[in-house]
Amino acid sequence: MSPRRNRPQGSGSSGRNGDDDRSRYGGWQSTESWQGEDWSVRHVAGAGAEGKTYRCPGCDQMIPSGVPHVVAWPQHAGVDDRRHWHKACWNAKDRRTSRVQRSRNTPRH
Repeated sequence: MSPRRNRPQGSGSSGRNGDDDRSRYGGWQSTESWQGEDWSVRHVAGAGAEGKTYRCPGCDQMIPSGVPHVVAWPQHAGVDDRRHWHKACWNAKDRRTSRVQRSRNTPRH
């Protein structure tokens, strides 16, 4: 009889479930309705965003590496439509104007 294995299996494991995604990304995923569409919303912990920066579509400012934030995309869309938002910007999305004011030198992402 072989000893009991208490360590998690490597990345080649095919038996993943939603709990694994929650611990991997440091947050949870939910569905919200916005602008007549259902959106998938994933809350990302700061550790899950280490080494990466993103531009928030709500305020057009950078989300620095290691800062907790929200990733949202329409449910029918693919991975290219995911957008990274500051948590406060995502929560205030209904109170914002439809057109973000950009400075002249700001790159369009």
